[in-house]
Amino acid sequence: MNNLIIAVDGYSSTGKSTFAKLIASKLGLIFLDSGAIYRAITLYALEHGLILSDGEIIKEKLKVSLEHVEVCFKINSESGKSETFLNGNNVELRIRLLDVSSNVSVISTIDFVRDYVDEILREYGVRGGVVADGRDIGTVVFPHAQLKIFMTADAKIRAQRRVDELLGRGEKADFDEIYNNVIERDYIDSHRDIAPLRKAEDAIELDNSYMTIEDQMVWLDHILKERFPDQVL
Repeated sequence: MNNLIIAVDGYSSTGKSTFAKLIASKLGLIFLDSGAIYRAITLYALEHGLILSDGEIIKEKLKVSLEHVEVCFKINSESGKSETFLNGNNVELRIRLLDVSSNVSVISTIDFVRDYVDEILREYGVRGGVVADGRDIGTVVFPHAQLKIFMTADAKIRAQRRVDELLGRGEKADFDEIYNNVIERDYIDSHRDIAPLRKAEDAIELDNSYMTIEDQMVWLDHILKERFPDQVL
């Protein structure tokens, strides 16, 4: 399993990161959160005035700025979990807030931003042994991944999950605002000109609308046994 690459794609707030992290932990693989990289870049753009109040992105400056943007994953010594760092600062919680969520899909449509993120992911995946999640992992970044999973769920359920996540962290959360954000992100992700969100032909679909994470891991066990019958998992 050391050379295995697993691609987990799908819609926003389907729990891709949580599921991918558990897969990585179960199989002893490295977890790559592509969405976190896009979010970190979005945060950088927000903090440096590269996203105007009307949503317009100053692309020329953003492209130049990427030379000074370093996004990486480090293990939090207290939690033991992989977390996102932007230019040396832990931004794992900050990048999950609504201002970043409301702008990340637009940032992710920019060709040079996608190239930047794909390069980071491929550097991690050169040796294999990774689980990566995002929107185009199985179609663009790792098209030859040995296992591709495409996650989906009802939009209202996904919005409620995001509300619960924010409330659980003590943040304010308005369901209607978040639901509209989910719908908007789905449209942008599916209709962008560059690497639109779509299910790879050889991907296995997982609709987890009414599944617990335990249910999903049971589902995964069946898939792994079916796909890799000769492997010790």
